[in-house]
Amino acid sequence: MNFRQILDEKTTYAEQVLEKYLPEESGFQKRVIEAMNYSAMAGGKRLRPLLMKESFLLFGGEGELIEPFMAALEMIHNYSLIHDDLPAMDNDEYRRGRKTTWKVYGDGMAVLAGDGLLNLAYETAARAFDMAEDADTLKRVARALKVLGHKAGIYGMIGGQTADIEAETKEQITQEELLFIHENKTAALIQAAMMIGAVLAGAEEEAVKAMEQAAYLIGIAFQIQDDILDVTSSLEVLGKPVGSDAKNQKLTYVTLHGLEDSRREVERMSGEAIRILQSFPGKNEFLEELAVFLITREK
Repeated sequence: MNFRQILDEKTTYAEQVLEKYLPEESGFQKRVIEAMNYSAMAGGKRLRPLLMKESFLLFGGEGELIEPFMAALEMIHNYSLIHDDLPAMDNDEYRRGRKTTWKVYGDGMAVLAGDGLLNLAYETAARAFDMAEDADTLKRVARALKVLGHKAGIYGMIGGQTADIEAETKEQITQEELLFIHENKTAALIQAAMMIGAVLAGAEEEAVKAMEQAAYLIGIAFQIQDDILDVTSSLEVLGKPVGSDAKNQKLTYVTLHGLEDSRREVERMSGEAIRILQSFPGKNEFLEELAVFLITREK
Protein backbone atom coordinates (compact mmCIF):
# COMPACT_ATOMS: atom_id res chain seq x y z
CA MET A 1 0.00 0.00 0.00
CA ASN A 2 1.11 3.57 -0.60
CA PHE A 3 1.23 6.30 2.05
CA ARG A 4 -2.25 7.64 1.30
CA GLN A 5 -3.86 4.21 1.66
CA ILE A 6 -2.07 3.55 4.95
CA LEU A 7 -3.03 7.03 6.17
CA ASP A 8 -6.69 6.39 5.36
CA GLU A 9 -6.62 3.09 7.27
CA LYS A 10 -4.93 4.61 10.29
CA THR A 11 -7.24 7.64 10.26
CA THR A 12 -10.26 5.32 10.26
CA TYR A 13 -8.75 3.47 13.23
CA ALA A 14 -8.21 6.75 15.13
CA GLU A 15 -11.80 7.74 14.38
CA GLN A 16 -13.05 4.41 15.72
CA VAL A 17 -11.03 4.87 18.91
CA LEU A 18 -12.55 8.32 19.43
CA GLU A 19 -16.08 7.12 18.70
CA LYS A 20 -15.69 4.30 21.23
CA TYR A 21 -15.17 6.82 24.03
CA LEU A 22 -17.83 9.38 23.04
CA PRO A 23 -21.01 9.47 25.15
CA GLU A 24 -24.39 8.04 24.19
CA GLU A 25 -26.94 10.69 23.17
CA SER A 26 -29.57 10.18 25.87
CA GLY A 27 -30.90 11.67 29.10
CA PHE A 28 -31.84 15.23 30.03
CA GLN A 29 -28.35 16.33 28.87
CA LYS A 30 -28.90 14.78 25.43
CA ARG A 31 -28.72 18.13 23.60
CA VAL A 32 -25.23 18.99 24.81
CA ILE A 33 -24.01 15.46 24.05
CA GLU A 34 -25.39 15.80 20.51
CA ALA A 35 -23.42 19.06 20.14
CA MET A 36 -20.26 17.40 21.51
CA ASN A 37 -20.56 14.49 19.10
CA TYR A 38 -21.44 16.80 16.20
CA SER A 39 -18.09 18.51 16.62
CA ALA A 40 -16.01 15.45 17.49
CA MET A 41 -17.28 13.36 14.57
CA ALA A 42 -17.15 16.13 11.96
CA GLY A 43 -14.19 14.52 10.24
CA GLY A 44 -10.77 16.11 10.17
CA LYS A 45 -7.26 14.77 9.83
CA ARG A 46 -7.07 13.15 13.30
CA LEU A 47 -3.41 14.11 13.19
CA ARG A 48 -2.89 14.32 16.96
CA PRO A 49 -4.06 10.78 17.81
CA LEU A 50 -2.17 9.53 14.76
CA LEU A 51 1.04 11.22 15.87
CA MET A 52 0.52 9.86 19.38
CA LYS A 53 0.05 6.27 18.22
CA GLU A 54 2.98 6.39 15.79
CA SER A 55 5.26 7.89 18.47
CA PHE A 56 4.16 5.07 20.78
CA LEU A 57 5.11 2.54 18.10
CA LEU A 58 8.44 4.29 17.43
CA PHE A 59 9.55 3.43 20.96
CA GLY A 60 8.21 -0.11 20.92
CA GLY A 61 4.84 0.50 22.55
CA GLU A 62 2.29 -2.32 22.36
CA GLY A 63 -1.36 -2.85 23.25
CA GLU A 64 -4.33 -0.56 23.83
CA LEU A 65 -2.90 1.55 26.66
CA ILE A 66 -2.47 4.45 24.23
CA GLU A 67 -6.11 4.52 23.08
CA PRO A 68 -7.74 6.46 25.98
CA PHE A 69 -5.13 9.18 25.50
CA MET A 70 -5.68 9.21 21.73
CA ALA A 71 -9.39 9.85 22.28
CA ALA A 72 -8.77 12.34 25.09
CA LEU A 73 -6.42 14.50 23.03
CA GLU A 74 -8.82 14.60 20.11
CA MET A 75 -11.61 15.66 22.51
CA ILE A 76 -9.44 18.51 23.78
CA HIS A 77 -8.60 19.55 20.22
CA ASN A 78 -12.28 19.58 19.25
CA TYR A 79 -13.37 21.50 22.33
CA SER A 80 -10.83 24.17 21.39
CA LEU A 81 -12.25 24.33 17.85
CA ILE A 82 -15.80 24.77 19.15
CA HIS A 83 -14.66 27.68 21.30
CA ASP A 84 -12.41 29.16 18.60
CA ASP A 85 -15.37 29.40 16.21
CA LEU A 86 -17.62 31.26 18.69
CA PRO A 87 -18.71 34.86 17.91
CA ALA A 88 -16.60 36.08 20.85
CA MET A 89 -13.51 34.42 19.35
CA ASP A 90 -13.01 34.01 15.58
CA ASN A 91 -16.73 34.21 14.69
CA ASP A 92 -16.49 31.49 12.02
CA GLU A 93 -19.62 29.89 10.57
CA TYR A 94 -18.02 26.95 8.72
CA ARG A 95 -15.45 24.32 9.64
CA ARG A 96 -14.57 21.14 7.77
CA GLY A 97 -17.10 22.05 5.11
CA ARG A 98 -20.16 22.35 7.35
CA LYS A 99 -21.70 24.77 9.83
CA THR A 100 -19.85 25.26 13.08
CA THR A 101 -21.28 23.97 16.35
CA TRP A 102 -22.52 27.35 17.55
CA LYS A 103 -24.33 27.98 14.25
CA VAL A 104 -26.24 24.70 14.65
CA TYR A 105 -26.82 24.58 18.42
CA GLY A 106 -26.46 28.22 19.50
CA ASP A 107 -23.49 29.80 21.19
CA GLY A 108 -24.59 28.93 24.74
CA MET A 109 -24.89 25.23 23.96
CA ALA A 110 -21.61 25.38 22.03
CA VAL A 111 -19.83 26.72 25.12
CA LEU A 112 -21.23 23.83 27.15
CA ALA A 113 -20.31 21.32 24.43
CA GLY A 114 -16.71 22.54 24.56
CA ASP A 115 -16.72 22.33 28.35
CA GLY A 116 -18.22 18.85 28.13
CA LEU A 117 -15.52 17.58 25.78
CA LEU A 118 -12.75 19.04 27.94
CA ASN A 119 -14.03 17.34 31.09
CA LEU A 120 -14.72 14.09 29.27
CA ALA A 121 -11.15 14.13 27.94
CA TYR A 122 -9.60 13.79 31.39
CA GLU A 123 -12.18 11.23 32.46
CA THR A 124 -11.28 9.24 29.34
CA ALA A 125 -7.49 9.52 29.76
CA ALA A 126 -7.85 8.33 33.36
CA ARG A 127 -9.29 5.05 32.08
CA ALA A 128 -5.72 4.08 31.18
CA PHE A 129 -5.06 3.56 34.90
CA ASP A 130 -7.45 0.59 34.77
CA MET A 131 -5.37 -0.92 31.95
CA ALA A 132 -2.06 -0.71 33.82
CA GLU A 133 -0.80 -4.11 34.95
CA ASP A 134 2.17 -3.00 37.06
CA ALA A 135 3.55 -0.07 39.05
CA ASP A 136 5.83 1.09 36.23
CA THR A 137 2.90 1.39 33.81
CA LEU A 138 0.89 3.27 36.44
CA LYS A 139 3.74 5.79 36.68
CA ARG A 140 3.81 6.16 32.90
CA VAL A 141 0.06 6.85 32.81
CA ALA A 142 0.38 9.42 35.59
CA ARG A 143 3.25 11.15 33.72
CA ALA A 144 1.25 11.12 30.48
CA LEU A 145 -1.75 12.67 32.25
CA LYS A 146 0.50 15.39 33.63
CA VAL A 147 1.82 16.15 30.13
CA LEU A 148 -1.72 16.29 28.77
CA GLY A 149 -2.91 18.78 31.39
CA HIS A 150 0.18 20.97 31.09
CA LYS A 151 0.18 21.21 27.29
CA ALA A 152 -3.58 21.85 27.12
CA GLY A 153 -3.67 24.46 29.88
CA ILE A 154 -2.42 27.96 30.69
CA TYR A 155 1.19 26.97 30.03
CA GLY A 156 0.21 25.44 26.69
CA MET A 157 -2.78 25.85 24.38
CA ILE A 158 -4.85 28.21 26.55
CA GLY A 159 -1.79 30.38 27.15
CA GLY A 160 -1.31 30.62 23.40
CA GLN A 161 -4.95 31.48 22.84
CA THR A 162 -4.71 34.21 25.47
CA ALA A 163 -1.72 35.81 23.77
CA ASP A 164 -3.47 35.46 20.40
CA ILE A 165 -6.55 37.36 21.60
CA GLU A 166 -4.42 40.09 23.17
CA ALA A 167 -2.39 40.42 19.96
CA GLU A 168 -5.55 41.40 18.07
CA THR A 169 -5.67 44.72 19.94
CA LYS A 170 -2.02 45.56 19.24
CA GLU A 171 -0.90 47.48 16.19
CA GLN A 172 2.23 45.35 15.95
CA ILE A 173 3.60 42.24 17.64
CA THR A 174 7.14 40.92 17.72
CA GLN A 175 8.32 37.67 16.19
CA GLU A 176 8.90 36.43 19.74
CA GLU A 177 5.24 37.01 20.62
CA LEU A 178 4.08 35.38 17.38
CA LEU A 179 6.21 32.28 17.98
CA PHE A 180 4.89 32.09 21.55
CA ILE A 181 1.36 32.06 20.17
CA HIS A 182 2.20 29.37 17.61
CA GLU A 183 4.18 27.27 20.07
CA ASN A 184 1.37 27.22 22.59
CA LYS A 185 -1.82 27.58 20.60
CA THR A 186 -0.88 25.02 17.93
CA ALA A 187 2.33 23.14 18.74
CA ALA A 188 1.47 22.34 22.38
CA LEU A 189 -1.12 19.67 21.54
CA ILE A 190 1.21 18.15 18.94
CA GLN A 191 3.89 18.08 21.63
CA ALA A 192 1.41 16.40 23.97
CA ALA A 193 0.68 13.77 21.33
CA MET A 194 4.28 12.84 20.60
CA MET A 195 5.50 13.10 24.19
CA ILE A 196 2.64 10.97 25.54
CA GLY A 197 3.28 8.35 22.89
CA ALA A 198 6.94 8.18 23.96
CA VAL A 199 6.14 8.26 27.69
CA LEU A 200 3.60 5.42 27.55
CA ALA A 201 6.02 3.31 25.51
CA GLY A 202 8.67 3.72 28.22
CA ALA A 203 11.07 6.05 26.40
CA GLU A 204 13.93 7.64 28.35
CA GLU A 205 13.57 11.27 29.48
CA GLU A 206 16.11 12.49 26.93
CA ALA A 207 14.11 10.88 24.11
CA VAL A 208 10.87 12.43 25.42
CA LYS A 209 12.52 15.87 25.34
CA ALA A 210 13.75 15.27 21.80
CA MET A 211 10.20 14.34 20.76
CA GLU A 212 8.99 17.56 22.37
CA GLN A 213 11.42 19.52 20.18
CA ALA A 214 10.46 17.62 17.02
CA ALA A 215 6.81 18.29 17.79
CA TYR A 216 7.57 21.98 18.34
CA LEU A 217 9.06 22.20 14.86
CA ILE A 218 6.17 20.27 13.31
CA GLY A 219 3.63 22.43 15.15
CA ILE A 220 5.19 25.78 14.19
CA ALA A 221 5.58 24.68 10.57
CA PHE A 222 2.00 23.38 10.59
CA GLN A 223 0.71 26.76 11.79
CA ILE A 224 2.78 28.73 9.29
CA GLN A 225 1.39 26.48 6.55
CA ASP A 226 -2.10 27.17 7.93
CA ASP A 227 -1.40 30.90 7.63
CA ILE A 228 -0.18 30.38 4.06
CA LEU A 229 -3.34 28.45 3.15
CA ASP A 230 -5.52 31.18 4.65
CA VAL A 231 -4.05 33.46 1.97
CA THR A 232 -3.72 31.08 -0.98
CA SER A 233 -6.50 28.48 -0.68
CA SER A 234 -10.32 28.53 -1.02
CA LEU A 235 -13.36 27.53 1.05
CA GLU A 236 -13.99 24.58 -1.28
CA VAL A 237 -10.46 23.19 -0.83
CA LEU A 238 -9.87 24.12 2.80
CA GLY A 239 -13.34 23.38 4.17
CA LYS A 240 -13.41 26.60 6.20
CA PRO A 241 -13.46 30.30 5.32
CA VAL A 242 -10.23 31.73 3.93
CA GLY A 243 -9.06 35.27 4.51
CA SER A 244 -10.33 35.17 8.10
CA ASP A 245 -6.94 36.33 9.39
CA ALA A 246 -7.12 39.45 7.24
CA LYS A 247 -10.81 39.96 8.08
CA ASN A 248 -9.99 39.83 11.79
CA GLN A 249 -6.86 41.98 11.26
CA LYS A 250 -4.78 39.15 12.73
CA LEU A 251 -1.02 39.38 12.38
CA THR A 252 0.50 36.11 11.16
CA TYR A 253 3.90 34.79 10.12
CA VAL A 254 2.89 35.50 6.52
CA THR A 255 1.99 39.13 7.20
CA LEU A 256 5.31 39.59 9.02
CA HIS A 257 7.58 37.74 6.58
CA GLY A 258 5.70 37.31 3.29
CA LEU A 259 4.75 34.11 1.47
CA GLU A 260 8.16 33.08 0.12
CA ASP A 261 10.06 33.43 3.40
CA SER A 262 7.22 31.64 5.16
CA ARG A 263 7.42 28.74 2.72
CA ARG A 264 11.20 28.52 3.21
CA GLU A 265 10.78 28.41 6.99
CA VAL A 266 8.24 25.60 6.68
CA GLU A 267 10.75 23.61 4.63
CA ARG A 268 13.59 24.25 7.09
CA MET A 269 11.58 23.23 10.14
CA SER A 270 10.25 20.15 8.39
CA GLY A 271 13.78 18.95 7.61
CA GLU A 272 14.98 19.53 11.16
CA ALA A 273 12.01 17.64 12.64
CA ILE A 274 12.64 14.65 10.38
CA ARG A 275 16.31 14.56 11.39
CA ILE A 276 15.27 14.26 15.04
CA LEU A 277 12.82 11.44 14.27
CA GLN A 278 15.53 9.60 12.36
CA SER A 279 17.98 9.88 15.26
CA PHE A 280 16.35 7.21 17.43
CA PRO A 281 17.37 3.52 17.36
CA GLY A 282 13.82 2.54 16.40
CA LYS A 283 12.46 3.56 13.01
CA ASN A 284 8.99 4.58 11.95
CA GLU A 285 8.97 5.63 8.31
CA PHE A 286 5.23 6.27 8.35
CA LEU A 287 5.67 8.78 11.20
CA GLU A 288 8.31 10.61 9.16
CA GLU A 289 6.08 10.66 6.08
CA LEU A 290 3.12 11.79 8.19
CA ALA A 291 5.07 14.73 9.59
CA VAL A 292 6.03 15.90 6.10
CA PHE A 293 2.48 15.38 4.83
CA LEU A 294 0.97 17.46 7.63
CA ILE A 295 3.45 20.29 7.22
CA THR A 296 3.12 20.54 3.44
CA ARG A 297 -0.64 19.85 3.21
CA GLU A 298 -2.91 21.82 0.90
CA LYS A 299 -5.96 21.71 3.19
